[in-house]
Amino acid sequence: MQVTCQRCGWQGENARYCSRCGADLGTPPVAARGPFASPPVPPPAPAPSPVRVTTSRSPAGFWIRFVAVMIDGVVLLVAQGILFSAGWIVSGGGTSGGTAVKGVVNLFGTLLGAAYGIIFHWLWGQTLGKMALQIKVVSMDGGPLTFGQATGRYFATFLSAIILGIGFIMAGIRTDKRALHDLLAGTRVERL
Repeated sequence: MQVTCQRCGWQGENARYCSRCGADLGTPPVAARGPFASPPVPPPAPAPSPVRVTTSRSPAGFWIRFVAVMIDGVVLLVAQGILFSAGWIVSGGGTSGGTAVKGVVNLFGTLLGAAYGIIFHWLWGQTLGKMALQIKVVSMDGGPLTFGQATGRYFATFLSAIILGIGFIMAGIRTDKRALHDLLAGTRVERL
């Protein structure tokens, strides 16, 4: 008995389900199936499609990222200046006991820079410079960064700098606009 799928137009003999789209074609009569035939078995569910990582529709390139880093540099410079001034006042304006205080101020300045980069990227995906320019760091699936990704990305920026800045220049050369530290951390920077 010839059957036709109402959904896609496929035609076949004694079929319960369309072999093209899987639509239910209705149960064929018992005479067409035979008296001892088992009832038809529905086709297996389609296999889930593999997760595909897509690139950003509008990745942030080298220059916009450069300007964001410059804005962040000014923010950190002001914060470290305030910290240095407080340390200078505590040390008595450069007297002999100020060496230890200056060392502590330098240590806290370094920790402040690390905390700024890691925590802002982890919690918001953006530093103040990236917020100002409407760009954001996301993981490859488009979601927020984990604490490990944010930390790894921060320390990987040193590797990008150590190799004569080539790690940063990669963001201007590659079609997906990912720098070396993005590749290592599994992140990308996109425009909002």
